[in-house]
Amino acid sequence: MSEKESGTRRTQDRGMVTAELAVATLAALVIMLLLSWGIYLMVAQVRCIDTAAEVARQAARGDDAAVARARREAPAGARVQIARSEGLVRVNVSVVARPLTKRLVGVPLQARAEVVPEPEEPR
Repeated sequence: MSEKESGTRRTQDRGMVTAELAVATLAALVIMLLLSWGIYLMVAQVRCIDTAAEVARQAARGDDAAVARARREAPAGARVQIARSEGLVRVNVSVVARPLTKRLVGVPLQARAEVVPEPEEPR
């Protein structure tokens, strides 16, 4: 290969590494955003589970102030439903988690808890 051919070849390849680096950087950014979104979903799900368990426990005890306090621990926009039957207190916590903006597709998250109510003390 002559010097002239070698010089021409280097000129044609110039900028190739820059383009590859730009694509790799964008791919890494997208992967980081997806991982962050996944971690956010896991944290939101755990918060729903914790809220459902705490509200069910406090509702089974009949402590309305503690139920209100536990409801405030729910993720933003969560809906907490309490259903009482003769031998069971059921709590359902649901929320739609949305990435960054309300325009994007949301992921519905839900948690349930069931607790046997404490027997009432004789008076």
